[in-house]
Amino acid sequence: MIRNPLKRVVDGLMSNLRIIDRYIIKKFLGTFIYAILLLAVVIIIFDISEKIDNFIERQAPLKAIVFDYYFNFLPFFINQFSALFTFIAVIFFTSKMAGNTEIIAILNSGVSFKRLLRPYMVSASALAIFSFMLTNFVIPRTIHKMVDFEKKYVKSNQSKTFENIHMQLEPGTYVYVKSFSTSVNEGYNFAIEKVKPKEGMYYKLTADAVKWDTIKHHWTITNFYERHILADGHERIRKGIKIDTTLNMKPEEFNIDADNVKYMNFFELRNFIKQQRIKGSSQISTYQVEMHQRFAFPFAALILTLIGVALSSRKVRGGIGLHLGIGMTICFSYILFLQVTTVFARFGDVPPVIAVWTPNVLFSIIALYLLSRAPK
Repeated sequence: MIRNPLKRVVDGLMSNLRIIDRYIIKKFLGTFIYAILLLAVVIIIFDISEKIDNFIERQAPLKAIVFDYYFNFLPFFINQFSALFTFIAVIFFTSKMAGNTEIIAILNSGVSFKRLLRPYMVSASALAIFSFMLTNFVIPRTIHKMVDFEKKYVKSNQSKTFENIHMQLEPGTYVYVKSFSTSVNEGYNFAIEKVKPKEGMYYKLTADAVKWDTIKHHWTITNFYERHILADGHERIRKGIKIDTTLNMKPEEFNIDADNVKYMNFFELRNFIKQQRIKGSSQISTYQVEMHQRFAFPFAALILTLIGVALSSRKVRGGIGLHLGIGMTICFSYILFLQVTTVFARFGDVPPVIAVWTPNVLFSIIALYLLSRAPK
């Protein structure tokens, strides 16, 4: 009888794990799951108490509240706090093991500190992969349902207006809109220019307004002034009240809210960045920060696990309280540093890849230093 290949791999991995490995993995993942689900329940209870009036007023069905909103809220919440609770889990049960002299007993039995780290890193790697999958594939799906629920039962539909939008539709074709309203899908003070690399501008159209026709799926331009610059230097000019046209753009492209990229999975975000780079979007750095964060953030589980083990594996008089105090200071410093560097990437001249990965590199060095000082 041929066994399932996946089952054989799992059985092979489990057979290579010692009792101490299984013990640590069970403690690690068990503490993580218990802690984060407990906090999730508390957060949900507080959120319900805050939104209960909206649910009652707008007659939100119980099924929609549970499955469309809070069920889809869990992946977002778990991923948002996964690094922090990975760190708390490591500090908590490792400090307890150190306080009970279990760490000393393990090291005295001939197990090296490097070997002791193996089950920690196996668990942290599993959580990092889990976080990567949530961020890139699960959350973009679930957050859509959350937002739709909030629009219907919690928040009022508010229109947004975006100003001074510059966009390249294709190489040599540029669009400018002074303001665009999402409530009516209409832009004001519209202009489009076409330019050839050597000859310069050969076409320009200006108009008072441009509006998306949701039925015919094309643009309607009103009060326009059109110029064709011919090769001999002469111009052909046309004016008009109204014209329908197709352009390589859609109304959602004017909605340059950076949060919209959170609704995209990994492949959609990658293609979106390529399109926006062609169109000359001013938000490219923001989109690139989002892309790099989706890779860099899962690594936080590995880095904070190493720091947590290094800090809490030594038995000290302060016990868990001292370890948690020092560890939380380092953990929040890491999160704060990550936020500061991403702001520089979005609004400054720091390349997104450097801004996002610098905290990981710096705190990896701190982790290695603390590991060198850990008991051997």
